[in-house]
Amino acid sequence: MDLVEAEALRPELLPNQDDLDPVRTATIGGMKIARLRREELAALMVSDVERARSGKRALPRIVTSANGSVIAAYNRDPAYRQLMDGADLIDADGMPIVFASRLYCREPLEERIATTDFLLDAASLAARTDIRFFFLGSRPGVAARAAEHLRSRFPGLKVVGVRHGFFPPEAAEEICARIRASGADVLWVGMGSPVQERFAVDHRHLLGGVAWIRTCGGLFDHYGGGVSRAPRWMQTAGLEWLYRAAREPVRLGWRYLVTSPLAIYYLATRTRD
Repeated sequence: MDLVEAEALRPELLPNQDDLDPVRTATIGGMKIARLRREELAALMVSDVERARSGKRALPRIVTSANGSVIAAYNRDPAYRQLMDGADLIDADGMPIVFASRLYCREPLEERIATTDFLLDAASLAARTDIRFFFLGSRPGVAARAAEHLRSRFPGLKVVGVRHGFFPPEAAEEICARIRASGADVLWVGMGSPVQERFAVDHRHLLGGVAWIRTCGGLFDHYGGGVSRAPRWMQTAGLEWLYRAAREPVRLGWRYLVTSPLAIYYLATRTRD
């Protein structure tokens, strides 16, 4: 695909792709959150890959996630809100979002879709259905180690390319060309928010043939960088943020101290079916 063809795939020149497979949502903390379970999201990935391969989906679906800090930023920062509104699907990667839906929605969300767990669902399905992944993000070497770990865990999984997430803006076009040439069906972008969402929105038109762009934050660090997760009871209780803040107080402590009260306010006042 040359640049002329890529420019022709800009979203404003295409029909609304959401009509191909609409996803039901609830408004939680002011954001449109998908009403999906993990297994349903994984099945949607397979369906979108089939459509992209058959030419029925011209551009990737941008799939991202929300937690408390995302809810706070979405409501306070118009530029960030516009960026997140450019995604096609936002799932609930945070128990406070699920708790809010239980309090204020007639039909609450059934579960949290933690990206760290969802990758395992997606990798298991991908290994069985010949879906190809590309990992973009984190520090040099981390994505490659994550890919190696997942290949050993899911024999048959194809991670057809990896690249670290540190590059100048002018390199993005070449990176997109490399991703297309790899034959990847799902691009996992782990560069932190809002950088990863900006990359997805700004470069989707250069990624024709890819079915999904899935933003994933620090996901590769969990499988290739030695970063541990909170105990299961803390995840279930919605306290994983506390575990992370305790492990990285300088980087995350202040962020959670500021964003958590704001997130609670927005979840309480801007949640509805």
